[in-house]
Amino acid sequence: MHVTHLSLADFRSYARAEVPLGPGVTAFVGPNGQGKTNLVEAVGYLATLGSHRVSSDAPLVRMGAERAIVRASVRQGERQQLVELELNPGRANRARINRSSQVKPRDVLGIVRTVLFAPEDLALVKGDPGERRRFLDELITARSPRMAGVRSDYERVLKQRNTLLKSAAMARRHGGRSMDMSTLDVWDQHLARAGAELLAQRLQLIEALQPLTDKAYEQLAPGGGPVALSYRPSAPGAGHTRDELYEQLLAALADARKQEIERGVTLAGPHRDDLTLKLGEMPAKGYASHGESWSYALALRLASYDLLRSEGASAEQEPHEDGHRVGEPILVLDDVFAELDARRRERLAELVAPGEQVLVTAAVDDDIPGVLRGTRFAVAEGEVTRA
Repeated sequence: MHVTHLSLADFRSYARAEVPLGPGVTAFVGPNGQGKTNLVEAVGYLATLGSHRVSSDAPLVRMGAERAIVRASVRQGERQQLVELELNPGRANRARINRSSQVKPRDVLGIVRTVLFAPEDLALVKGDPGERRRFLDELITARSPRMAGVRSDYERVLKQRNTLLKSAAMARRHGGRSMDMSTLDVWDQHLARAGAELLAQRLQLIEALQPLTDKAYEQLAPGGGPVALSYRPSAPGAGHTRDELYEQLLAALADARKQEIERGVTLAGPHRDDLTLKLGEMPAKGYASHGESWSYALALRLASYDLLRSEGASAEQEPHEDGHRVGEPILVLDDVFAELDARRRERLAELVAPGEQVLVTAAVDDDIPGVLRGTRFAVAEGEVTRA
């Protein structure tokens, strides 16, 4: 799978941009602040319906514009598709596939798949649990686009449940009448049902990622491992099936109810879980050096790529469970080589060079290892020109 053409209108710094692309390596080179990352961010948005740099759509729309459009032609084998997203901050976004307007934005998920390497990846090891949850959930959705709906359902129920708990907590603090909390049982069931599905997918993903991450870390830092991934749930238990996890979550919510009413917030569920990363016998967070942390973050991304690539290869003859024919994901390396020492830079380049499509951004040509020499675009003052 690869993007053959990228079109932008009022996206970030671009009033308009038309960028022809092809398989192999394409590098966008230019000084910082000129719009290189904006290009690969647009490709990533088509894959995830989100940005790796900001949490809302508003910054993605060029100042003074009402909306932004990201459009890409995507080739998968002999099949060509045109995918378009219209970003409307404060209003519903719109989507089109092959110029049909009868689709929802979530329907485009799975047509473009990306694995992104970026300086922000260091937060996977050193950052808060939310960074690792996002990593897991975006990869889950890349594997199975229908999970976007499950994630949305969970977040909707969580928000409504928290609203009820907050109202109960405020009434209690101000000496008002106790609220009728009978509806909380219904929200518990909804939350546990969506949460169990999400938990089951996360546990399956971690099991699949473990050997791939250990292998990738050894390739990047020979003799520096082993690494271990484990899930730390807020609702402890030994459940693995969806039914077991459902009962486990219901029990945890029941146990936490008194505390939740006092604090006005949901205290158990996937939104409070964490992915624990160990290097040797010690947790990577707080113990790994800067170089080891970088190697760990890169190993997680390489493992993600290997997993998606292997699943894409096995699905070449049959459509994905969601109806899409999946293929090898696009690799995006956003200014990552400038963050690495020479040894890690060369090893990473050698590992990703065979990818069907590799998009690289760099401030200067010298930051890009020789094995990734390919098509070059110069990016300066909002203009993208073939070098």
